[in-house]
Amino acid sequence: MPPSDRIRDHAGQGATTVAAHRARRRLRADQARQLADLLRHQLLAGGFPAGTLPHETVLATDYRATRNTVRQALDLLRAEGLVDRLPGVGTVVVAQKYPHGLDRLMGLAETLHEHGTVTNEVRTMGPAPAPAPVAERLRVQPGTDVLYIERLRRLNGLPLSLDLTYIPLDIGTALLGADLENTDVFRLLETITGRRLGHAEITLEAVNADTHSAAVLEAPRGAAVLMLERLTHLADGRPVDLEFIRFRGDRITMSGLLHRSL
Repeated sequence: MPPSDRIRDHAGQGATTVAAHRARRRLRADQARQLADLLRHQLLAGGFPAGTLPHETVLATDYRATRNTVRQALDLLRAEGLVDRLPGVGTVVVAQKYPHGLDRLMGLAETLHEHGTVTNEVRTMGPAPAPAPVAERLRVQPGTDVLYIERLRRLNGLPLSLDLTYIPLDIGTALLGADLENTDVFRLLETITGRRLGHAEITLEAVNADTHSAAVLEAPRGAAVLMLERLTHLADGRPVDLEFIRFRGDRITMSGLLHRSL
């Protein structure tokens, strides 16, 4: 075989080796991500009540994974702030996410009452002209004053969400003297109107925290937060509460029960 052919053949073998190595790395990364998903579910469901995860060798056996895959999965969970590695102890749970249901219309304090006390810091509150998108959703004329409220909501003292709320002023005026620090707006709206809330339209997406939101939520700038947009109606169909809620993604998990219908 001519030298030039041998060189090309060797180069081809080298390229094949590199490609195979990259494929193995991708496969291990995929497996680590899959394992992290399974362990995350266990963490959030209280599957490790003692607060310590099994040893890496036990996890590798239980999930039929290599030690390297287990380590990568634990690194992913550590990057999320859910676990940490303590010398002489092992991998321990260091953070908890709180469940927020999406299949019932409830205020935050009602939703999380089993997990502690929700308090509200009212940062801004007062009449403000309704921007066109807000006016359209609340069915008022653009520029009409609505009640604008900005609240930092804490669970057991830890920042959990930043809520921006718009309410028609004929209802919102009665909220000006209400105990917003310790009471859900939903409960106050039902008391003021004498009517039950009926339904809400929601949109949930992940966004990066802007400088203001990150500072208020005590989260890293640019951290991922869960943005919940919710338009709530009274039982008669009138829209009365438009909210833009930024949840700390490392402290809340959303869940719901869905039924299939065609």
